[in-house]
Amino acid sequence: MSRSRIPEREIAERPEGYGGPNLSPVGLELAPHTFAEGVHALMASPPPKDNNGVVAGRKAALVIDAGITPEVSVKIQEAAAALTGRPPRYLVNTTYHGDHTFGNAAFPEEVVIVSSRANKENMTDLAYEKQVRSGNMYGDAALLDTVGEWRRPDVVFDSYAEIDLGGRVVELHHFGPGNGPGDTVVYVPDTRTAWTGNFLCHAGTAHMLLQGGPEPYAASLRRMREALPELETIVPGHGPMGDGRAAVDTLLGYLERLHDDVVASVEAGRSLEETYAACADPWAERLDPRLAAALGGYQVPREAAERGMLALCRDLHRLNILATYRLYSAR
Repeated sequence: MSRSRIPEREIAERPEGYGGPNLSPVGLELAPHTFAEGVHALMASPPPKDNNGVVAGRKAALVIDAGITPEVSVKIQEAAAALTGRPPRYLVNTTYHGDHTFGNAAFPEEVVIVSSRANKENMTDLAYEKQVRSGNMYGDAALLDTVGEWRRPDVVFDSYAEIDLGGRVVELHHFGPGNGPGDTVVYVPDTRTAWTGNFLCHAGTAHMLLQGGPEPYAASLRRMREALPELETIVPGHGPMGDGRAAVDTLLGYLERLHDDVVASVEAGRSLEETYAACADPWAERLDPRLAAALGGYQVPREAAERGMLALCRDLHRLNILATYRLYSAR
């Protein structure tokens, strides 16, 4: 059964008791992780706040994602300058979501913002985007009042683009819908590292199906696997970095199982609550051990981190069931 219709807007409904990721920048620290000279991840602590990145060549530097407020954007730019010795020339948005793009306007006017065409097309309603993201601010939603402008990308591409930084080429890919309609992957071939935004997370982490549905998402992942056969490491938009191939394979298996479970439930005439119970829950009893091991690199209490991530993964899984059920039952 094909269920490939893509909603025009992110689902706003949430399961009862849903918590979701804490996107508040209060207490945010960005720890650099160096892959090679000029190639650095900026890993956010505590997780799952937003990660960033900076890539530099002989002629220019590029920053990946802009942060959720102007203040965070300044912190990212200062970190990038300290690591590369130069101001950024380019900024890439991996998604249109405000926690990755609200900081765009705090970059200098001469910085060229690049993203997929689909991301730019979804950056039209600042008030609505603030409303949606405020649900994950955990009491700090007033910080979004500092966002007075939603600066949109200056340059867009449809499926592939390259940026030459001088001796280092950065590839930009849009493989199709995933977490949203315009997910952009930033790949640095000489380090075999990709910044994947919300499109692909650590293999042990639950993802969010906010707009695409399982089938289009899975098709996009297969295109990514084919296009980047040498990929080794991913730096996701949230949570720990990890093995790229394992992340793709694990998410594909999850999406296929989610599709089958929800289709069976809809065809059986089950309610949403019955569907929650009928769908397999990979995080029913414990956190995926791969994710638990990755959390050891963060300067936060291990037990609290594991408990918090387990609750988040279960919340995201229920959200995925909800989004898929609404999508499929509407046909």
